[in-house]
Amino acid sequence: MTDSALIPAPGAVRSVPGADGFVIDEGTVIDAGPGTEATARWLRATLGAVTGCALAPGTGGDGRTIRLRIDPADAGHPGPEGYRLDIGADAVTLHGDGPAGVFWGAQTLRQLLGPDAFRRAPLAPGRRWTVPAGSVEDAPRFPWRGLMLDVSRHFMPKEGVLRYLDLLAAHKLNVFHFHLTDDQGWRVQIKRFPRLTEVGSWRARTKFGHRASPLWEEKPHGGFYTQDDIREIVAYAAERHISVVPEIDIPGHSQAAIAAYPELGNSDVIDTASLTVWDSWGVSKNVLAPTDGTLRFYEGVFEELLGLFPADAGPFSHFFHIGGDECAKDQWERSPAAQARIEELGLADEDELQSWFVRHFDNWLSARGRRLIGWDEILEGGLADGAAVSSWRGYQGGVTAARAGHDVVMCPEQQVYLDYRQEAGEDEPVPIAYVRTLEDVYRFEPVPSELTEAEARHVLGTQANVWTEVMEDPARVDYQVFPRLAAFAEVAWSALPAPAERDFAGFERRMAVHYGRLDALGVAYRPPGGPLPWQKRPGVLGRPIEGAPPNV
Repeated sequence: MTDSALIPAPGAVRSVPGADGFVIDEGTVIDAGPGTEATARWLRATLGAVTGCALAPGTGGDGRTIRLRIDPADAGHPGPEGYRLDIGADAVTLHGDGPAGVFWGAQTLRQLLGPDAFRRAPLAPGRRWTVPAGSVEDAPRFPWRGLMLDVSRHFMPKEGVLRYLDLLAAHKLNVFHFHLTDDQGWRVQIKRFPRLTEVGSWRARTKFGHRASPLWEEKPHGGFYTQDDIREIVAYAAERHISVVPEIDIPGHSQAAIAAYPELGNSDVIDTASLTVWDSWGVSKNVLAPTDGTLRFYEGVFEELLGLFPADAGPFSHFFHIGGDECAKDQWERSPAAQARIEELGLADEDELQSWFVRHFDNWLSARGRRLIGWDEILEGGLADGAAVSSWRGYQGGVTAARAGHDVVMCPEQQVYLDYRQEAGEDEPVPIAYVRTLEDVYRFEPVPSELTEAEARHVLGTQANVWTEVMEDPARVDYQVFPRLAAFAEVAWSALPAPAERDFAGFERRMAVHYGRLDALGVAYRPPGGPLPWQKRPGVLGRPIEGAPPNV
């Protein structure tokens, strides 16, 4: 068994040298036990397509059998995501602790067939497909293993989102944080407020490169997902045991919404009717007004979205992300209406006014069986009791939250922001911030060392974040995300030693095989030797920061 090629690294692998492997042929059947039917369908769709074999339902008889079972006692791991895969000449037996464990075991089975198993059709009809004999026993380190994809700055059409869900599944990642709104675009249909997409989903032009760049793409950019698109995305993710966590940014990062509905902004200090969807990058000063009308508006938005993102579609599907980051207070400081609201509510300052915003929606979501999560700025001014935190500005927000008893997802920008440049060379396209190499991501440790064991239990897991300001098309997204997402997936899934002790050379050897899988999947990753000619962006200004990132 080629255990050295599995990514993420499994918990335990046993090879049987000299033993016959399992051959997939026309006689191979899938014996799917109760609760494993979705994985059986996935196997027929993927392995059936590439092998040309039907993989019909059956119990074996004289033929070879892929047997799927949910049996926590046999799998031997706590939680629903562990599995045990046993491979012999006559049968592949996959025992999962739950349906998700069976599905992750099927991902391992696909990897063991070789890179060509990631294609969509047979390269050579009649090819012999063999799984090496042995066993794999595995379970994830963290329950939350996520990727945040920003589709607001540059829209990714539905087919691209579905493709990324497949890429997450192939790497055993199980949370898709869907960043749907920002200053530069509103990307989800809200039927009671049609101008959010009629006006807010497109901008007249787009800054090309960093916000200091003199270059512009002088054409409209936009797009949005219909409500049926969202239903399809959520269902597609659920079939792959991926929870979709939507993000609607409030009270900052809201210029697109204010451009559509000017009454949402601070119209007593600026002419909100003159605002357009923002065409540049950075932090807009145009934030939501703290009025009852604004609260009712977003309650209406959230009511529609709760129907599109059901709470039972995955283990983290009850979470709802409200952003809460980078809310400029300038307009509130100058707004008589905002100052009157602060006095009326008995608040100390504008930070507490933002906290009031967050607490309102925490209570509103909690009353509907949901759970609020936001970026670590929601800690400022006091945090609602049930809220969870995405710690992005470094580790400290997560440390503070965990010590206060709040659950945390660790995603520090210095470590796992995949828009950050991958090398220091001049050929790196649109260089942003610190250098974060494949090895840097592989040595990322999600749990801060200063947390006690009890505090560390509040770390739900980790996620990598992909902000798309300088990613003008899906190929640029691929370049920034891969291969680093493979390293991140191993950090999130596998029981690795301390960062300095991790076997990066061994990981690179496995990546040599994994690049073939990415090739088969059509991923436009950054090659180990640097960008290909068409991946470069000469003359496009970035924002490089020299030196090592601070550990904050």
